[in-house]
Amino acid sequence: MTDDDEEAARDRATRDRAADRNRTIAYLDLAEGRGPVPVLDDQGIAELLRSARRIAVIGASSNPGRPSFGVFRYLLHQGYECVPINPNEREVFGIPAFRSLGEAVEATGPFDIVDVFRRSELCEPHAREAVDARARCLWLQLGVINWDAARIAHDAGLAVVMDRCTAIEHRRIRAR
Repeated sequence: MTDDDEEAARDRATRDRAADRNRTIAYLDLAEGRGPVPVLDDQGIAELLRSARRIAVIGASSNPGRPSFGVFRYLLHQGYECVPINPNEREVFGIPAFRSLGEAVEATGPFDIVDVFRRSELCEPHAREAVDARARCLWLQLGVINWDAARIAHDAGLAVVMDRCTAIEHRRIRAR
């Protein structure tokens, strides 16, 4: 290994540690209610899920091994009208997939919830799409926390949910 290779490896390790630290801080801020914007609490989530009818699922997949597959199926079976948003899919459960949220809104109408199955660092463009689509809520799935995306949505008047699963929350609310 050359000196340049070793230096590059050290730089990558330093960036990785910084990213891990920032991720941990984001999780703690959410768990402790210290984030820069409010997120829906249990009651707000229950009210949202009871009143919502249409859900755009960004990152929906036809692959049964992906979490979005099971959540999409569950939400459909619970009576929600779900539309898959994924440029790599043609359809999910027989429902035509759209390349972008904007295309889906133009073709099928507005959504109540934009449910995002993407890595945290990829969520800001989807927050902007949700704002442009005039959705009621930006919902980032389990393990997904992005305070910048949350701010974009919140500042435009959207409710925000992070690090929660729509299917799990729906089941929890039904059990009450």
